[in-house]
Amino acid sequence: MRTAVFGVFALVIGLTGCGSDPAPAPAPAPKVATPKPVANHTSVFPDKDKVATSVVPDHILDMKSLPGGSLAEYVTKGKKYRMFIIDTDSNQAAAFMLLDLKGELQKDPEYLANFGGYFGMYGDQPLFGFAKLHYLAGVVGLPKAKAEPLMVDLAAQLH
Repeated sequence: MRTAVFGVFALVIGLTGCGSDPAPAPAPAPKVATPKPVANHTSVFPDKDKVATSVVPDHILDMKSLPGGSLAEYVTKGKKYRMFIIDTDSNQAAAFMLLDLKGELQKDPEYLANFGGYFGMYGDQPLFGFAKLHYLAGVVGLPKAKAEPLMVDLAAQLH
């Protein structure tokens, strides 16, 4: 009988284990999506009237739907405007990003067939954006007539 009691006792100890319950494993830290490195294309922007350039790591122009890119600020005759370039993975990505940009524009953005881009209002500023190759580029702060020649020059630099 003693052996049977000892066997049951050993079985109970074996099934329940000794000591306290093991501490639960710490929960893994939530993964924060880090933006992919942004190519620096600030040297592509025209020099005339340029006052500053920067590389924005994410959400260029504070648009939630856009990644980071290169940004240049200009002042001409007291008027401020900005130009931007976003380098995407492919021509298709740039085209889809142009649609994202269009979605950020208010008041029925105008499609410019001769340029393959859109012109409209972003907040209280006019914005002209276009896709070329694997780039999305544009100018913010100038009316269409003044922005278009600048975009022609910028598009010529993108290759």
